[in-house]
Amino acid sequence: MKYKISHRAASLSPSLTLAIDSKAKQMKADGLDVVGFGAGEPDFDTPQHIKDAAAKALADGFTKYTPAAGIPELRQAIADKHKRENGLSYKPSQIIVSCGGKHSCYNVIIATCEEGDEVIIPAPYWLSYPEMVKLASAQPVIVQTTDKTEFKLTPQSLRQAITPRTRLLILNSPSNPTGSVYTPGEIKALGDICVERDVLIMSDEIYEHLLYDGAVHQSVASFSPAHLEHTIVVHGFAKAWSMTGWRLGWCAAPEPIAKAIDAVQSHSTSNPTSFAQKGAVAALTGPQDHLKGWLTEFDKRRRFAWNRLNAIPRISCVNPKGAFYLFPNISGTGLRSTEFCARLLEAEKVAAVPGVAFGADDYMRISYATNMANLEKGLERIERFCASLPQ
Repeated sequence: MKYKISHRAASLSPSLTLAIDSKAKQMKADGLDVVGFGAGEPDFDTPQHIKDAAAKALADGFTKYTPAAGIPELRQAIADKHKRENGLSYKPSQIIVSCGGKHSCYNVIIATCEEGDEVIIPAPYWLSYPEMVKLASAQPVIVQTTDKTEFKLTPQSLRQAITPRTRLLILNSPSNPTGSVYTPGEIKALGDICVERDVLIMSDEIYEHLLYDGAVHQSVASFSPAHLEHTIVVHGFAKAWSMTGWRLGWCAAPEPIAKAIDAVQSHSTSNPTSFAQKGAVAALTGPQDHLKGWLTEFDKRRRFAWNRLNAIPRISCVNPKGAFYLFPNISGTGLRSTEFCARLLEAEKVAAVPGVAFGADDYMRISYATNMANLEKGLERIERFCASLPQ
């Protein structure tokens, strides 16, 4: 039988991060000494009190359907978090809990965009943003940034990119893949333009708590009622609580958009996992003391890896102020990112993600969410690989 694949599905590019992580794991399973810098997940375990809450929910038989948008207790806890930490006032009805931060991004785009709409995405971008826009039959408009501006979108570039068809701007700070963090002033300037031009903002803030060198996170929704009205905040439990496998995220949106997202989710996944939601309540309402130790360790790794990369001839790297990624410029090696990463994996058994996956072919992404021994070994191998390339 000849199968017909939809245009939406056929137009998608597979996730290079997942593909590389999968290949590295297979090589390890085959007995090879592979250093994996590909996965975007903390190497710390989920805090015990969160696991205990989910285990108790299971033991108590909390295993049935819940409301599609999440249990009221969790939606209230998320609203309280935004009020307490971000100065944002949301009703629980404006909070939609989903099956991960990625799912929340997809729901937002599907609920707000349609054919003919344009979505502005600064590059380097998280690789799933353009593909989600395509699934909504909308058009990604990629605006290039460089390490000269710390990979930040400028007000001038945003103004030039907006057209009468612009529906949405996607902002991600702290950033995956670059680790860049917009200052409050920079965020406000972009938000002001979107308010002026009546453009929605999807603000992906999942790395909000992972900040270094005195960097400050401020949500674009916090500057005025008009900014709040134009912003959909996307967040999740994967990074700051190391709950990647739990598949829990959320969005906070103006009421009509939240209602639309609720409807979309009710006809696709329905509710997130019931007992995992009880763990998420514990994550938000329980102790947060794990984070200080994690940040200390991440910061130690960040400083070591950044210095080590910049000491390698023909590589340069911006000092990231958030998340747990480095995005070194490899153009001095004479190789494009896919060839560089493929040859690096083959020759030195180091798995990194080609920058082309993030819309920046002169770079690669390295995750330092791994232990110091792996960092030291992997960066030594990268230096050896670069030294082996023709001058």
